[in-house]
Amino acid sequence: MGANSEVLFTNVRILDGSGEHLPYPGSVRVRGQRIVQVGRSVGGVSAGDALVVDAAGATLMPGMTEAHTHFSWNDAASLAGIQTMPLEEHVLWTAKVAKQYLEAGFTSCLGAACAKPRLDVVIRNAINSGQIPGPRYLAASQEITVPGGLGDEMLPHLPFPDFSFGVVVNGAEDLRRVTRTFLKYGVDTIKLNLSGDNFVPGADAKTTWMTDAEVAACAEEVRMRGKRIIVHARSCASVKQALRHGIRLIYHASFTDTEALDMLEDARDEVFVAPGIGILYAMLHEAEPWGVSHEKAVSMGYEEEWAAACESLKAMHRRGVRVLPGGDYGFAFNPHLQNARDLELFVKYLGFTPMEAIRSCTRFGGQVMMQGRELGLIKEGYLADLLLLDGDPLANLSILRDPKRILSVMKDGQFAKAPPVTRARAWEHAA
Repeated sequence: MGANSEVLFTNVRILDGSGEHLPYPGSVRVRGQRIVQVGRSVGGVSAGDALVVDAAGATLMPGMTEAHTHFSWNDAASLAGIQTMPLEEHVLWTAKVAKQYLEAGFTSCLGAACAKPRLDVVIRNAINSGQIPGPRYLAASQEITVPGGLGDEMLPHLPFPDFSFGVVVNGAEDLRRVTRTFLKYGVDTIKLNLSGDNFVPGADAKTTWMTDAEVAACAEEVRMRGKRIIVHARSCASVKQALRHGIRLIYHASFTDTEALDMLEDARDEVFVAPGIGILYAMLHEAEPWGVSHEKAVSMGYEEEWAAACESLKAMHRRGVRVLPGGDYGFAFNPHLQNARDLELFVKYLGFTPMEAIRSCTRFGGQVMMQGRELGLIKEGYLADLLLLDGDPLANLSILRDPKRILSVMKDGQFAKAPPVTRARAWEHAA
């Protein structure tokens, strides 16, 4: 399809992603990359020479955003299993997963760390150049950690005994050096592991590992170049540390207190939280085939963290903090392409309505991608990232993770997954 080609979605139920309107019958015209016309009746938009998609009452909604993406996590059961995949195979894996995310309805993804230094950058550039299919993508660095923290997983069986999952730094100037290196590679975001994780013996989720001096050095370098820091911050102290340093994208935020919640509320117009609660749920209920029974998960601290996270996130939601779905999909027990399950968990455990859950991955998704004025809504002038669904996601959010119910995916006005039935008015004239 050319730059000025048109597609008309007619006979659709429009779920516009704003969270302000119930679905309504109508038609949507796309020209080139953008939505150019939204009609509030099935016959409200003339077809002209557009390719017509008669949706027969299917739901049309904005493409989803995954706010905490690890394309290079290879569905292994451990950090070591991810990191030890050879580079060449890892590039192919990551390209394949990017395509699968797009076809699953995630038209935007925000990288939350890659397994090897330039993997995210290479995949982003290949998507942008049209070399491979994938969502619009913001590329991250590897995870940056300190000795003993999450990511400092020694792999002594490898030829290089100092090899670890993350990039390990010691002190502010060392972190400054590593930050500059990743910025030189062209990343959009620098990932810091401020807190521990129950995955790590001796560094559980309530611990905090980086100093203020280290975080400040990274923040200075990143702001100088107009980029962003993203942080793994499960502990209450690490959430406050992130906010003190002006960090606006916080992953997890499981443990909070009144002071942390007040700080988050004060920054609610700028800050985003992507908790990644899917992996907590999976560790407690679905990881036994990989050696983590429910009893073991409880002993590791996951039940305590789950309870704390639910209370923290309910409070954030009530206070108007933008909480987004996504996070840590790509482990054997929390596999890729189940990401939209977060929306169901938001409703079941965090007090969201289905409409609020949809808004969190559409309107808020456009905002976290730094394109809030042109992405995440079905609105005239906005980028044409669209999903056509067999059914009503407000009545059944699980259809968003059922490939058979995702009838069509459009990104930038181009079909990544073509609708099952289309007809071109021009073809009719030719006939």
